[in-house]
Amino acid sequence: MNHRTWLGLAGLLACHGEVPSPPPEPPPADMPRPAQRCPFVGEGTSSPVRAAHAEEPRDGREPVLIRFRPGATVRARGLSRSHRASVEHLGGHVRHEWPRLHALAARLRPEERLALARHPDVLAIEPDGWVHAAGLPLEGGSTGEHTEALRMIHAPQVWDANGDGALDSGAPTGEGLRVCVIDSGWDDRHPELQAAYAGGWDFIEDDEDPRDYSSTQHLWGEGHGTHVAALIAARPGSGGRVWPGYEPGGMVGVAPGASLLIARVLDLHGRGRMSDVIEALQWCRARGARIASLSLATAQPGELAKQAFEEALSAGLLPIAASGNAGTGDPETSPPLPYPAAFPSVLAVGAVDLQGLPASFSQSGPELGLVAPGVDVLSATLLGTASCSEVEAEGSGFTARDLDYAGQGNFTGPLVDCGTGDREASCGQDVPSGGFVALVAHGGSFDFARKVTLLMAQGARAVILINPDPGQDEGSFSLGAPGDWPPAVSVSQDSGTRLRALAGSSARVRSLPVDYARLSGTSMAAAYVSGTAALVWSARPDLSPGQVRELLQRSARELGTPGRDDRFGWGLVQAREALELLAAPTAPGASTTAREAGAGPPPLRP
Repeated sequence: MNHRTWLGLAGLLACHGEVPSPPPEPPPADMPRPAQRCPFVGEGTSSPVRAAHAEEPRDGREPVLIRFRPGATVRARGLSRSHRASVEHLGGHVRHEWPRLHALAARLRPEERLALARHPDVLAIEPDGWVHAAGLPLEGGSTGEHTEALRMIHAPQVWDANGDGALDSGAPTGEGLRVCVIDSGWDDRHPELQAAYAGGWDFIEDDEDPRDYSSTQHLWGEGHGTHVAALIAARPGSGGRVWPGYEPGGMVGVAPGASLLIARVLDLHGRGRMSDVIEALQWCRARGARIASLSLATAQPGELAKQAFEEALSAGLLPIAASGNAGTGDPETSPPLPYPAAFPSVLAVGAVDLQGLPASFSQSGPELGLVAPGVDVLSATLLGTASCSEVEAEGSGFTARDLDYAGQGNFTGPLVDCGTGDREASCGQDVPSGGFVALVAHGGSFDFARKVTLLMAQGARAVILINPDPGQDEGSFSLGAPGDWPPAVSVSQDSGTRLRALAGSSARVRSLPVDYARLSGTSMAAAYVSGTAALVWSARPDLSPGQVRELLQRSARELGTPGRDDRFGWGLVQAREALELLAAPTAPGASTTAREAGAGPPPLRP
């Protein structure tokens, strides 16, 4: 299968990007069911908004991180002016300065780097590596917005204990807490997020517009940051376009009262530099964030990044990061956790499915702190870029999934069996002149994009691809890049066999735009833990980052061996249990007097 992956900031954010979603589990009995057979689309993108990332200047310079020796040449408030001057004198371009870290980010030619390395104050020059995305209103609302994953971590029981769909008066909702989402930016048009937005900065284009959008290419990105942000703080009753028959309010986040700071550090391809992540950490702190949610990763962090995260933690910011998506399903052979998740100062989060089983892609190891839902997770995405696909023929409906980058629309016409679609006349000589629906199987020497191009040249107005894997669902396939594509969907092999028998009859392919998608990855899991931390902190703003982390870990539901293990960390994050532990005499942050008297810590914030 040709799966589109999410990429990200400085290195391999969660290593290889988001993992394509497996077939969605049926909704719980108490959730609205779709009136039509229109599945959640895991990667869903049919609008031509995708594009390659903007190239960095091709001037022979490479991005680096420069650490200077603290000492006589360092002024009381930061770096000596001579440090920046030394870099610029050699011809280097300084991008960021961090006085407290005694460091700079710059772009240098090889000869400039060699010359600077001889400077007596230079401690080290490190690559400014790539990071990549880790992936695979308070009134109103409905319990239909409580997704399966949200229920799994017991978040609704914190702020909707009576189950009426409205936020309970005085319950912790994250109100008063700022969570900084360091990711690919957001879609400011999405109704789920507009009320939560508290400010942002675009570290890719260096302006105050942190949208997941390129102002030079006039294209939207992948929607990764929007998906993550909504998991944290989507507002109830604020839904966009949903699947037919589903809850019109969309979904609600873990902490529906929290405010979001959006730091865009990933470009349209989900890539960015570690220097921008470091700069974003400081930007978040300066604007009052208590939590930094980082669904991104790199395999080569460097000492400066480690120091930056340690400093952020000591200054009161709790970094929470995805554990990576390059797992093998076996802790013995799984690669080590990427960074920043592997830093001791960061709470690393892995992914489990809705049954509490470890996701095969989720990386594990001794640094893992918690797990959270990360398989087939429903959340907001860029407006209209996901699709709900339907296929009908002779009165029968067939479950379908749109291909990545396919067009949206509705076409009805004769169903023509085009074999493997790898010939110029694969659909026959007598194809209908007014257009037709092409049914095509895998095989031949062409990729599917080339096949669709050939089918369009023969008159196809919509395309149905048959999954070659017997016993599997529709699968997840891609056309590879934006283009003037027709509606194109995939069906299971069983459905393909039934459709072949209906060749010559009328068929309809319909692809409807929706504003939500189901994605899989440790990115989603990290967002759930970030939202839970916001609930806890909004109840007790006086807690330290270490105390919040301890509360989350001590209240987690054990899924593996007793205590901590490398596959699940301390277990599945549990919002209600964390708040219950917070009220106990033995809670982190409880006063000595309260512990002795058994009265518990100070009361929760109303």
